[in-house]
Amino acid sequence: MHCNRKYTPEPKQPGYPNSMRKRAMEMYVDGGNFRRIARHLKVAPRTIALWVADLAEALPNAPMPEEVKEAEMDEMFTFIGDKKTESTFSQL
Repeated sequence: MHCNRKYTPEPKQPGYPNSMRKRAMEMYVDGGNFRRIARHLKVAPRTIALWVADLAEALPNAPMPEEVKEAEMDEMFTFIGDKKTESTFSQL
């Protein structure tokens, strides 16, 4: 009677090596997207997304100052109100 078990003399470690994860993070920080990184490393894009999420959770919180002395605004302009000309849709 056979037990249907197989023996592997040198089993592989499950998962991917840390060197591959490190390379994926370097590529992500350099601006690569999940699909491009996955294609290059021959893994699933979801795997890359999970690695990035795990790394983000492991990062420490950003330091917050106890007291804010000065705040800086960017130079973005936002239009609020009516336009000076009528749109082409209102003429129909």
